Amino acid sequence: MTAPGRTGAIFYRPGASMAGSDTFRITVKGKGTHGARPWAGVDPIVIAAQIILALQTIESRQVDVTSEPSVLTVGMIQAGTRHNIIPDKAEMDGTLRTFNIEMRDFIKRRVTETSEAIAKSGGGEAAVAWVSEGYIPLINNVALTRRMLPTLQRVAGNENVIEAPRRTASEDFSFYAQEVPGFFFHVGMTPPNVPMTLVATNHSPRFQLDESGLVQGLRYMLHIAFDYMSSGGAAGKKAD
Repeated sequence: MTAPGRTGAIFYRPGASMAGSDTFRITVKGKGTHGARPWAGVDPIVIAAQIILALQTIESRQVDVTSEPSVLTVGMIQAGTRHNIIPDKAEMDGTLRTFNIEMRDFIKRRVTETSEAIAKSGGGEAAVAWVSEGYIPLINNVALTRRMLPTLQRVAGNENVIEAPRRTASEDFSFYAQEVPGFFFHVGMTPPNVPMTLVATNHSPRFQLDESGLVQGLRYMLHIAFDYMSSGGAAGKKAD
């Protein structure tokens, strides 16, 4: 995977490296009415707003923020057709990012419980759907990572191999690493003429990469595969 670093730089982390990702949709059902007579209906937009704020208390008050980080984001809300009509329903889509399976399960349960309780208190209903099973956290096997690190340092140079913090982005390689010991690392692809302060990440229309980094990434993988299959170690001079 590419990373916001100079072309050819390597970013790795033993253990939990990238977050798991789950997508949810919350549908709030109310009762439509004229905007001038809100007491004649049940406003799903007000309920949705209360749910959005309450979900953040799961992160700040219900999970141990000193043990593992997590992110709960509502990224989209859709409701209504006119400024003076209270609609029948409101829909919200969001994402959950976690590094711990038990914390993931707890937050998912609390999202559902919180949404349903708030909707009921306002006279409406809320249904929470986890759109897919999502991605599990990516866990690099610590022993394998330490074993192959000398290979990367030999091939790329010590100064270009950097232990990075955990990333809240997600990667489906996590499922492979769940079945067999895995080692996932990032390769920098930032063109030399782009200041690091102006680097655009993925999901940006300004995203660009230095394609020469693809060749370097392939080179790193070949050396890792060769060292792993032949001697399992990596020592000696910097590779050509």
